[in-house]
Amino acid sequence: MGFLEFTVEAEDPSSKGRVGKLKCAHGEIETPVFMPVGTQGAVKTLDPDEVSALGFNIVLANTYHLYLRPGHETVRSLGGLHGFMAWNGALLTDSGGFQIFSMRDLVKISEEGVRFSSHLDGSKHTLTPELSVKIQEALGADIIMAFDEPVPPDCSDYYAREASERSTRWNERSRRAMTRSDRAMFGITQGGFSPDLRRRSAGQVVDIGFDGYAIGGLSVGESKEIMAEMIEATEPVLPKDKPRYLMGVGTPDDLVRCVARGVDMFDCVMPTRNARNGYLFTSEGRVAIRNAKYAKDPGPIDPECGCSTCSRFSRAYLRHLFMAGEILALRLNTIHNLSFYKHRMDQIRDAIREGSLGEWAGRLERE
Repeated sequence: MGFLEFTVEAEDPSSKGRVGKLKCAHGEIETPVFMPVGTQGAVKTLDPDEVSALGFNIVLANTYHLYLRPGHETVRSLGGLHGFMAWNGALLTDSGGFQIFSMRDLVKISEEGVRFSSHLDGSKHTLTPELSVKIQEALGADIIMAFDEPVPPDCSDYYAREASERSTRWNERSRRAMTRSDRAMFGITQGGFSPDLRRRSAGQVVDIGFDGYAIGGLSVGESKEIMAEMIEATEPVLPKDKPRYLMGVGTPDDLVRCVARGVDMFDCVMPTRNARNGYLFTSEGRVAIRNAKYAKDPGPIDPECGCSTCSRFSRAYLRHLFMAGEILALRLNTIHNLSFYKHRMDQIRDAIREGSLGEWAGRLERE
């Protein structure tokens, strides 16, 4: 369909985990991969060169936000999103569906698309599958996501079924709307919390034909057991020669569990948002840096971490910066958390090559 090559290089005999290479217009990406979120064309608090220096060569940006501000035509005129944000790596753009449907009191859904009120100024807009693709092509994303309809966790079975069928039709319209042959498109499967709907949606979306496939509508408050069940219902239906992307997930342990279930790609605001709120991921668990017990602690955030934050600064200093409201605290925290996530993905790939990912994931399931 579009320009994307995916090859599986190693498989874990104890799980469904696999190591692969994903080649797109702006480079080659090793999978499994975690993508930092740069919703509005920036990974919050960091320069693009800093994101690259941490080892990331793909980030996620968002159609909804960039459509409203500064506008996709403005971005196109300034060199596309790569030129606009001075990013040389790959870009994946979310279609905008999740952001719109998270504001359900401001939207009206029809077969055409979604009529919504801007969260910025209340202005009225209609986002359709065709417009979503047009925006993403203008932004210049390497991987464009089909437009879909996520559903809230408390919706009825009837609504979940209707929304899933509508998502299939919107996937097909998105596929037809794509004009750039130098870019790739992923379809998005839905189905709420019904294994049968998940399998049906996956089969329908695979029949349309995409460069990769996403599992949408999870990480919305459901239990780990339900998330696992939905992935396990969907994964066997997805082609093994295409990348699988679990949207909006998750914690460091989620990454291990979900790679073991056959997922190749992830994105989540968790490392960056937690960093700005003073929560740091470590090999010994999450640290709340505001706690008074760190006021005179000379040690690094994580003795096992080699990031620039841990190699230079003490917990006492990071706590001082955070409590004083210094912007540097947010930057240093973000550098550490993203470094932790990058290292976690490296560890996962090593475990796959060693054939031990299944054991690791099983241990987490029992804890």
